[in-house]
Amino acid sequence: MPGTKAKVQYEDLGELLERLGGISPSRICLDPFPGTATKRDLLRKHGRPRKLYELVENTLVEKPMGSPESHVASRLIGRLEMFLDANDIGFLYAPDALIEIMPQLVRGPDVSFVSWDQRPERTVPTEPISRLVPDLAVEVLSPSNTRREMQDMIGEYFLGGVRLVWAINPETRTAEVYTAPGAPTAIPADGTLGGGEVLPGFALPLATLFAKLPAAVAKKPAKRKKT
Repeated sequence: MPGTKAKVQYEDLGELLERLGGISPSRICLDPFPGTATKRDLLRKHGRPRKLYELVENTLVEKPMGSPESHVASRLIGRLEMFLDANDIGFLYAPDALIEIMPQLVRGPDVSFVSWDQRPERTVPTEPISRLVPDLAVEVLSPSNTRREMQDMIGEYFLGGVRLVWAINPETRTAEVYTAPGAPTAIPADGTLGGGEVLPGFALPLATLFAKLPAAVAKKPAKRKKT
């Protein structure tokens, strides 16, 4: 009903942060109040002034993306666009695109690919929030992403219908490829990303993807605490 306040779902901020994978509270938008956000709120705040948000647990959560992550995403988009120019099997979304993965769950993968099989008219949707769940979702990891956050996100992608997920780590210059949640294939720094059944014939050496990053960006993988 108009004027009715949404019910707050959490007892405190700690409970919400736990539900979101143990992320930093600095990524939580307070306008609107956490637990009460809607897709309309997301469209109002997304990209203004410069922050990108996702709608998770009825909360606007900032999507972190620094210069290295942005560079890797743009470089990957360039390579994928070249492949799709020669193999017209679908189209790409960039990091600022909003995609409703499941009802009331809106994500913005750093790169995503949608096959024309989902869009026989071969045109890109014009809705501000697309309902076409991508065949491929790519996440370029930021230092503020937690392991549990990424595991939850990847699980959501597959529940929503994503067929392939790439999790790319600029710090270690490695990647993980998922064809199902919880079952990654590790790609070492000297390995190659492959498109599998989603992008048959696509291959990109990680060394090429990270070639322009300064050596200081690459770090040894941190030992993660067990959760």
